[in-house]
Amino acid sequence: MALKKLALLIFALALVGCGREPLVKRESYVFGTRVEVQVWGEPQARADVAADAVLREFDRLHRAYHAWQPSELTALNDAIAAGRPQTISAELATLLRESAAFSAAGEYLFDPGVGGLVTLWGFHDDTFAPRLPDPERLKALRVQHPSIADLSLDGQTASSRNRALALDFGGYLKGVALDRAAEMLKAQGIRNAIINIGGNIMALGNKGGKPWRVGIQHPREGGPMASLELRDGEAIGTSGDYQRYFELEGKRYCHLIDPRSGAPAEGTQAVSILVPPGARAGMRSDAGSKPLFIAGADWPRLASKLALTHVLRVDSQGQIEVTAALKARLRFEMSDLRVKALP
Repeated sequence: MALKKLALLIFALALVGCGREPLVKRESYVFGTRVEVQVWGEPQARADVAADAVLREFDRLHRAYHAWQPSELTALNDAIAAGRPQTISAELATLLRESAAFSAAGEYLFDPGVGGLVTLWGFHDDTFAPRLPDPERLKALRVQHPSIADLSLDGQTASSRNRALALDFGGYLKGVALDRAAEMLKAQGIRNAIINIGGNIMALGNKGGKPWRVGIQHPREGGPMASLELRDGEAIGTSGDYQRYFELEGKRYCHLIDPRSGAPAEGTQAVSILVPPGARAGMRSDAGSKPLFIAGADWPRLASKLALTHVLRVDSQGQIEVTAALKARLRFEMSDLRVKALP
């Protein structure tokens, strides 16, 4: 089995300063990845309190909405499978409405309702084996075509006529957590910080008067293929086929499922998007990269529809396509890249 450990899609560069720099860093392991909160220019005790509060909130979100360990989300999935309505929390109702709206805007290529397919392909586990799903079970689930569009919400009561619907916030919750972290830090008077959830990153303020600089990882070579400076309130996220995947008979199968085929998406190695400051910037940076990854060569049309102007895609052959708006912000770190700029 050729498995690769979960890697950061995007990682912060030059964030660790010398001992006299007022940088406080706190780390944890949540959402199945390494998370990090760095605070600049605050007394350590104050920065620790703020960062620890953020990490506790991350842990709460992770536990509340875990896709395969007992959680409020799995309780809802069990109720849907049994054909009964379920009373849910106001928070979960809000998350479901928001994710459903974003899914519809992206033509349901990002669809939190395909948890059953994710399970069939073996990705609802902390470890996964290189084997294909049972073809009959896969065919049956494709015929049922579960989608978050099948979910009905009446206030805080959720139900679905499609019992195959199984919700999974794996492509969405990290972005929600970024927005929550930014709100919490600002509420505690923290002006300069950077939040990194497995490569989904949001910047607040700056680092000693200089912008936070982050790198975009090459999906095959390792290390940064490009870097850029993040402005206050910007968020950047990446979807790649090099995080959770397995290889079988020379073919790579990644955890990003194409709802149209019921199989792992093909044709793309990675997609990174930069989202400007604004409401739900973190959520958009996380959820927005998924439909573009799955869309393959059709990604420019979908990016335009979703108002995503700063996009970089690496196709299956290693060709880099980047919008002019993002290319103007990038500093390429490798000399042998094949880069094609798009409008």
